[in-house]
Amino acid sequence: MAAAGLRAFGTKGPGWLRRSPWAPLSAGFCSRGPAGAGRPELGPRLTSARQRDGIRNIVLSDPKKRNALSLAMLKSLQSDILHEAESRDLKVIIISAEGPVFSSGHDLKELTDERSPDYHAEVFQTCSEVMMLIQNHPVPVIAMVNGLATAAGCQLVASCDIAVASDTSSFATPGVNLGLFCSTPAVALGRAVPRKVALEMLFTGEPISAQEALQHGLLSKVVPEEQLEEETMRIAGKIASLSRPVVALGKATFYRQLPQDLRTAYHLTSQTMVDNVALKDGQEGIKAFIQKRKPIWSQ
Repeated sequence: MAAAGLRAFGTKGPGWLRRSPWAPLSAGFCSRGPAGAGRPELGPRLTSARQRDGIRNIVLSDPKKRNALSLAMLKSLQSDILHEAESRDLKVIIISAEGPVFSSGHDLKELTDERSPDYHAEVFQTCSEVMMLIQNHPVPVIAMVNGLATAAGCQLVASCDIAVASDTSSFATPGVNLGLFCSTPAVALGRAVPRKVALEMLFTGEPISAQEALQHGLLSKVVPEEQLEEETMRIAGKIASLSRPVVALGKATFYRQLPQDLRTAYHLTSQTMVDNVALKDGQEGIKAFIQKRKPIWSQ
């Protein structure tokens, strides 16, 4: 199960869009990711998060630095994703950003030789853990992108289960132009788009438009900027109205079967269907359909 995978990452952390009346998550916690576990968070929190009606919106909140995925930003994001991850009140997560840049990727000032190789290793390890955490999380994670997403920022979009973007957004892995090939972003990008598309982006560093990203599978949907929040919330609201145990089981199994051969994939998913039928919400959904009524989910 996906929830079990979370336990390997540590626990807790929080804080949505400032104009929203949603209740903020509890404060006063520290990031506790595996890299630097137990250490206090580095500087001020660079994300905010609020939750309402089962939907948690995590906002990258460092627009002056183009929402760079510094170590502090990564730890803050990790903390917000992990916060009460197994709570039945959490049904879906949205990751969005303040300003015209969704995320410019790693903070290059952290990658100079003024920092030690151990520090550089911690940056990339923490980033990898955040990306894997998104896939291993029991609830769906949606990227709501309005603007530019480059390098590890593009990696973050590719790592999310669903990605909705405004029609003015663009995506790139430009590290090669700076002498730093986007090898870790390539992991998520290469699993989201066809190989030749990924390699052209990685070899040239040139951006692709939102429509191109949609065409190649990096995005789920592209909408006008003024409709971005409404459409993302529509998708999130639909997911939040469903059974959390059923969705969590389905998400975990989807990712488990992907790398398998066809026979193994069907064996795995057939057993999952049996497990799903045995769930309380599995039986509730079936009976509600037969009785022509709306199901009442346990979670």
